[in-house]
Amino acid sequence: MQRQDVIRALFFVVFFGIGAAAFGTAILSSELVRHYENQNLLSEAQEQLEKLRSLNADYDALLERLDSDRELLKRIAPIVLGTETGDPNAVYPPVTPAQVEAVRKALKAASADEVRRPLPRWLERVREPRRRLMMLAAGAFLILISFVCFGPAKQKEAALA
Repeated sequence: MQRQDVIRALFFVVFFGIGAAAFGTAILSSELVRHYENQNLLSEAQEQLEKLRSLNADYDALLERLDSDRELLKRIAPIVLGTETGDPNAVYPPVTPAQVEAVRKALKAASADEVRRPLPRWLERVREPRRRLMMLAAGAFLILISFVCFGPAKQKEAALA
């Protein structure tokens, strides 16, 4: 009798666990989608934060160099402001529209590489209303089966009395 009770309990746990997981997943599918989207947004925000920290460190280093070397300011001012320099030895190559377009394409390609991670396939399938309804029904059916077929065994003595 004990061996049958252990097997019955094992089947109950397996059927109930699978049913509860299917039922819960079907009910919580929209929250799971929101969770994955929030995780994607959080990872993007962290990446942007790291980029900003890197830019701040670069600017701090540049400001320190500007404080220590006043000639550097005179050299980079015409480039930053877009004015002509008075130095006859300075050479600035002309920029063609083709080069500008090539840079734009490269920047667009770099931004296209930063694509969000897609939702897992199983979650995309669970989002569909038809499959969600099927999972609800299957989960409820497995829970019902676990209680009916593998619930506590009736004692023979109680049945005879």
